[in-house]
Amino acid sequence: MNLETWLSMGGYGAYVWSAYGITFIVFILNIGLIFREMRKIKKTIKQFLVDEV
Repeated sequence: MNLETWLSMGGYGAYVWSAYGITFIVFILNIGLIFREMRKIKKTIKQFLVDEV
């Protein structure tokens, strides 16, 4: 079995690899959004604590 045959996956390669790609992109976006939200929450908490003092 050569690489081209393996990548084509019996004619379904375009579907399979695009599904993997979309899943990977969504996964990375979710991680990025989580970290962005964490930064916003930390900033809000820090501002709340500064205002309380």
